[in-house]
Amino acid sequence: MDEVQQAIKQQVEAHPVILFMKGTPQFPQCGFSMKASQALAGCEVEFAYVNVLEDERIRQGVKDYGNWPTIPQLYVNGELVGGSDIILQMYESGELETLVKDAVGKQQA
Repeated sequence: MDEVQQAIKQQVEAHPVILFMKGTPQFPQCGFSMKASQALAGCEVEFAYVNVLEDERIRQGVKDYGNWPTIPQLYVNGELVGGSDIILQMYESGELETLVKDAVGKQQA
């Protein structure tokens, strides 16, 4: 595993909820990243994020890591949940809030 993949793996394993996105939750740089971060914020849990625009190697590497072609990408408990469409569907159904609150709760326990 190369250093970029190792760095991504460490981030994913270090945070129960982490969003790889373009920009930051405060200043998203694309509509999909904005919607994904707003959905997570709506769940009222703390989540980590990585601005993939800061490092082209991470931007491409995360696509390879999860075998998922687009950004944003949400990982919960080390597992890829999906991109913005899946995140929004899960948010609207209430499934996302349950998933992320359980993940954060396990870390705090």
